[in-house]
Amino acid sequence: MVRYSLSCADGHSFESWFGSASAFDDLAKRGLLSCAECGSSKVEKALMAPAVSTAPKDLTKPSDPREAMLAAMRRQVEENSDYVGLSFAAEARAMHEGTKPERSIWGEAKPEEAKALIEEGIRVAPLPFIPKRSAN
Repeated sequence: MVRYSLSCADGHSFESWFGSASAFDDLAKRGLLSCAECGSSKVEKALMAPAVSTAPKDLTKPSDPREAMLAAMRRQVEENSDYVGLSFAAEARAMHEGTKPERSIWGEAKPEEAKALIEEGIRVAPLPFIPKRSAN
């Protein structure tokens, strides 16, 4: 469906919905369109502006309860654990083996690395957000 702003030869403006752009063209060519106000069959598409919001959206603030919950989870993880980046699998394995002290960590791992950790009995879980890139 497509909505067009229309105008007739007498300058009346109105809107109408059509199944497609070609449906409008076909009806116009066959003279089957008429002005909603005066009945004129000389109807053309009027210049339309797209409906675009000009108000800037603050992307740093959650826009719904789910986003707020994810933002709270992210804060909790970031404030209470160490980001180890791409070394996540190695760090998790070292803590599991006892060669490094246990602590809360988070980072990035390839799917095959995460699968291997799970198969080794190392408890890991995916996080529902992408890490912020840092200089760490």
